[in-house]
Amino acid sequence: MHGLQGLSLLLLMQALGEGLARLLTLPLPGPVVGMALLLLALRWPWVQARVAAVATFLLSHLSLLFVPVGVGVVSYLPLLQAHGWRMLLVLVLSTWLGLLATAMALRALLPNQPTAQRHD
Repeated sequence: MHGLQGLSLLLLMQALGEGLARLLTLPLPGPVVGMALLLLALRWPWVQARVAAVATFLLSHLSLLFVPVGVGVVSYLPLLQAHGWRMLLVLVLSTWLGLLATAMALRALLPNQPTAQRHD
């Protein structure tokens, strides 16, 4: 019973997030707003117990979520064979650029740490 209540809570939070995102014209997707609402709701033990029950079930069947991805890869195999190297190059370069941008943003936003002075 806890699992069904937990699943209902997850779906409710997603629906509330979607509704708030559309109603307030937020620049965030509804599921992201729903996850933020869920994070706030997880402060209550009642919610924690219900969500833990459904999370255990979902994590035990996580491999089933990869089936649609595998079907998608197989159905677009000719496209991947034709453009796979270019796609791989774009993925690697964009990952490195994202890491570089994150590092530069952290360096700009974090206060400068004074370096230790050596006293000889």
